[in-house]
Amino acid sequence: MTDTRFTAPSLIDVYPYRMSCGAVHFMMFRRAKGTLYEGQWRMIGGKVMAGETAAAAAQREFKEETSLDAELFWCVPSVNSFFDFERNMLHHIPVFACSCKTEAKPVLNHEHDSYGWFTAAEAAKLTAWPEQQRLIRLIERILLHQDSLPNEWILSRP
Repeated sequence: MTDTRFTAPSLIDVYPYRMSCGAVHFMMFRRAKGTLYEGQWRMIGGKVMAGETAAAAAQREFKEETSLDAELFWCVPSVNSFFDFERNMLHHIPVFACSCKTEAKPVLNHEHDSYGWFTAAEAAKLTAWPEQQRLIRLIERILLHQDSLPNEWILSRP
């Protein structure tokens, strides 16, 4: 019997990062003019296409928005939750993170007009969304204080 209380996610978030000098640096993107969230600094977000898993959508969106290959792609054991009052909808968005090479330079698509590498504190300050701030700090804490990621979280390895 199918449980109809839950629906598959329609959105995903991806937090690209690199390790440098013992610190986590996040790649953040400024949304281009004429796009949703214009002018805001954000991580990668996107829609899950019909027939696609959230994990596949996350990997596809990362590639589409950066043209980069991730070194390690993993599922963060948390969700981005918020209430969209305009649509009267509660969102529970799966969260993914991926490590990038230190010298990684993305090729931006039409959705962004700038990017930068920021410490977790700087990245959290750049975004206005409290859940994104919390997730940046959570990812940093996991990366700095766990010896390794559990295999169950990992989508792809180098």
